[in-house]
Amino acid sequence: MAARYRFAWSALILMLAQHSFAAEPIVVAQGSAERAPKQPQLAVAANGHVHLVYGMGDAVFYSRSDDAADSFSTPQLAFRVPNLSLGMRRGPRIASTGKSIVVTAIGGRQGKGRDGDLQAWHSTDEGTTWTGPLKVNDVDDSAREGLHGMAAGTDGSVWCVWLDLREKRTEVYVAKSTDGGVTWGTNIRVYRSPEKSVCECCHPSIVANGKTVHVMFRNSLAGNRDMYVAASSDGGAKFAPARKVGQGTWKLNACPMDGGMLTLGGKGEVITVWRRQGEIFSVGGEKGQEQRLGRGEQPWVTASPNGPAIIWTDGREGDLWFTSGNSKQPQKLGAGARDPMIATAPNGKGPVLACWESKQNGQSIVLAMRIPVDVK
Repeated sequence: MAARYRFAWSALILMLAQHSFAAEPIVVAQGSAERAPKQPQLAVAANGHVHLVYGMGDAVFYSRSDDAADSFSTPQLAFRVPNLSLGMRRGPRIASTGKSIVVTAIGGRQGKGRDGDLQAWHSTDEGTTWTGPLKVNDVDDSAREGLHGMAAGTDGSVWCVWLDLREKRTEVYVAKSTDGGVTWGTNIRVYRSPEKSVCECCHPSIVANGKTVHVMFRNSLAGNRDMYVAASSDGGAKFAPARKVGQGTWKLNACPMDGGMLTLGGKGEVITVWRRQGEIFSVGGEKGQEQRLGRGEQPWVTASPNGPAIIWTDGREGDLWFTSGNSKQPQKLGAGARDPMIATAPNGKGPVLACWESKQNGQSIVLAMRIPVDVK
């Protein structure tokens, strides 16, 4: 492993010490404004290894940690994607099946929303070499909006969900790989709006447990931009009608570019987190009541041994906040954060890791951090 970078941030370190956090952020990558590392995503393997990717220009870079984010390898170029979709929750996604690492990204010959395919690469040697690309969407350029999500299932499968434009309207589609990203199955439509389109610029998300699959997306119905979840119990062959998440609604004649996230709890219950207006809400379970977490946007959630672990910012670029199952109050992790995400292993065990964009001394940086979560 290459020598790691330490993020010198005295106020943050003092705050972390007060909350008994055992780790501090690591600078995984840095670059100038012209060559800024963007949209980091990480996956935690069952063996505890952490796999991280980010985009820079038309390139996807990869870095690995074998010590639960105490250190990271020097990022290496994994592959290039012409006109890579990047920024505003666009960018590469990564999943680990235990036998392979799968990375997806969207790009096209022209870019700028004129074309774009969802493409997949995989590695069976811990990120040393990559094989691909393989096109996931089976209609050319239907993924040109550039927004997608990916998840590893508990059975070793890998699922992709994306906003699809094959019918000249924005719909939600999924595809599945059962061989670690080597091949992908038939595209399946999850949801078609009875009006015109789902929300055009909010990323969808997906989680899978055996044959049970849940997809979350922001809808656009009757002038409202609310979150919906559609579920399949037969391995994605068909999806039940989508159901609205939460009790409130958001009247908005625009796209907030904020898609939220979902995960599965220890008993298989669906846990969602999302933004409505300027506040963050979460719901756990089929009939759970929504819980207000605080002001903010761009939330992300993962399962942990202590229940859901949730992270968000209080602005498009702002203070970084975290809460978990035992938290009485959200904890501030830092400042100047953008587009954070949080993850743990597919089995919900092991370390909880977060990564996000920030800035330091005029440089754009990617930070990663292990977040200790107390077990009940």
